[in-house]
Amino acid sequence: MKKIAILTVVLMAATATFAQQNLFGPAQVKSPEINADKTVTFRLQAPKAVKVEVTGDFLPTQKIETPFGTFDAPGVAQLKEGKDGVWEFTTPTPVAPELYTYTFKVDGLTIIDPANVYVNRDINNLSSILLVDGNELTNHFKVNDVPHGTVSRIWYHSAHEGIDRRLTVYTPAGYETSGKRYPVFYLLHGIGGDEEAWLTQGRATQILDNLIAEGKAEPMIVVMTNGNISQRAAPGEGPEGMIPVTMQLPKTMEGTFETCFPEIVKFIDKTYRTKAQKKYRAIGGLSMGGYHSCHISKQYPEMFNYVGLFSAAINRESGVSEIYENFDQKLDVQFSKKNRPALYYIAIGNTDFLYKDNMEFKAKLEAKGYPFVYKETDGGHIWRNWRIYLDDFAPRLFK
Repeated sequence: MKKIAILTVVLMAATATFAQQNLFGPAQVKSPEINADKTVTFRLQAPKAVKVEVTGDFLPTQKIETPFGTFDAPGVAQLKEGKDGVWEFTTPTPVAPELYTYTFKVDGLTIIDPANVYVNRDINNLSSILLVDGNELTNHFKVNDVPHGTVSRIWYHSAHEGIDRRLTVYTPAGYETSGKRYPVFYLLHGIGGDEEAWLTQGRATQILDNLIAEGKAEPMIVVMTNGNISQRAAPGEGPEGMIPVTMQLPKTMEGTFETCFPEIVKFIDKTYRTKAQKKYRAIGGLSMGGYHSCHISKQYPEMFNYVGLFSAAINRESGVSEIYENFDQKLDVQFSKKNRPALYYIAIGNTDFLYKDNMEFKAKLEAKGYPFVYKETDGGHIWRNWRIYLDDFAPRLFK
């Protein structure tokens, strides 16, 4: 017993010493540092490293080939070793205002910036976050001194799949006390994402809070779904536990999610104070979410009055389903005088690997004389564009 007591004291002392080192030890290097001229300096203390690089979307892009197509990948820059094994790189020119992600590569091993506590998960990749402020758009990415909405993780039962599934729901500032009913915007993620993606990478709550506070967007409920119908919730948030994260999930683009979607609308209308009519409903999403938005809105033309396709994965079906049959005929019904949406919005980057597909779809709508709004930006299949599209699309809703 005496030996156990001594061991316990030693362990407690070691733990206390470790905690004190964290609190009172030498300060970490400062990284990233946004300089007065808007250049940015990155630093990493790695005295035993041979080669250190930084890669991020603040650098000029490079092309990479994948099974899904050609993508714009973040560029790479070399850090130079200085005093005490601190490696450093400063961008040669000012970095434009934007929200960026980056990682270090140390002798081939990719790591996040240990001096930066702000981290983002994109599918199974972690990256550090850099926000360079300076324009209206980046101001919408920040938590400003405005009234804030509430974010809830809420579960619903999918009778079609026989499982409980999770949604993320944003309610605007004042929802809890106003007694009012609100329009609803269903905001869908891309392949490999989940109901957390638009919150973390898309900055959806910050964008909505700021647009609503400025009077540019109507107060609305925003429902962020999990489009992976085989998944109950985001990785680690469901009964499956801390399973490996992958984008190769079953039943994503083969019609099941679209078939089940009315369950979600019915649940939201029952649970929240909604304006449960077509003219007060919108649906939109990025990539796979744009694909889902396209097919859901044409499959249920009486359900949504506003449709947003952000870099939509048009013509990328992975299975045979009646949801995808008679596409042109269903599109005709959707754009008929009885069902025509108040807004049909298409947005894409000019180097996106889905650009050609979207141009073909745009040409189809033009040939049929169907009205739509088109927005084209620089860049490819990236969150930087999708945040821009959300910031542009949301103010157009429910006017």
